[in-house]
Amino acid sequence: MLLVPDERRRLPGRGAWLHPDLHCLGLAERRQAFGRALRTVGPVDASALRALLEEAGRPDHTDPGNGPGRTSDGKRVEKPMAAR
Repeated sequence: MLLVPDERRRLPGRGAWLHPDLHCLGLAERRQAFGRALRTVGPVDASALRALLEEAGRPDHTDPGNGPGRTSDGKRVEKPMAAR
């Protein structure tokens, strides 16, 4: 199954929310959260979602001093992204 980023949250079907940073994507992949959220069996390909986050330069919240929902300069992340 291929995850399709849905930044506008308009695509039909079941979706899964994710904070727009690479750390949260990595956690979701390790915990196999997409398969559970999307009720699918088998491997889930998040390469398109990973490419979008890398291209957009989304912050990695593992930097010291950052809390969940904050960028590296302390600003709040606007909205989570949906993947379908």
